[in-house]
Amino acid sequence: MGEAILSALSGMPSEIQMLLLSGIPLTELRASIPLAHIMVSQGVWHWAWWEIYALAVLGNLLPVPLILWGLGPVSRFLRRWGPFDRFFEWLFERTRARAGSKIEKYEALGLTIFVAIPLPVTGAWTGSLAAFLFRIPARLSIPAISLGVALAGAVVTLIATGALAGLRFILGTGA
Repeated sequence: MGEAILSALSGMPSEIQMLLLSGIPLTELRASIPLAHIMVSQGVWHWAWWEIYALAVLGNLLPVPLILWGLGPVSRFLRRWGPFDRFFEWLFERTRARAGSKIEKYEALGLTIFVAIPLPVTGAWTGSLAAFLFRIPARLSIPAISLGVALAGAVVTLIATGALAGLRFILGTGA
């Protein structure tokens, strides 16, 4: 999926591709970091691991303020129409079920932990939606989500760099 998205973005500078890939909800940094390491190993991109990490974290954080401050007005406006009302009801219930009692109970700390777990649907987008739903103020939720994204990025980077180094060792192409 990530490669198809990169193909669609192919005319843009690689840094912009990485920011966008890290910022969209389907990939976020959980897919963009491993994909970037693959692109580097193939000689397509020429970045150090820390550049990949920095671009992925920055790209993943770009939509957070927009979601936190824009979701309320947009959802109130669109919920006037039945299909949108059903969509937002489904989205909000799904997020409450996934984010659950941990965020409600521990608020910003729970939000950080939720976002830091590098699994599908636990990233900045869902964390921002959860912060909105559980009414965690932006002054608390933005730092909490940022820390969670930074931690998730570190975990994914460690996994990606270790996995690629191990694969190169096994294939006998160097460490």
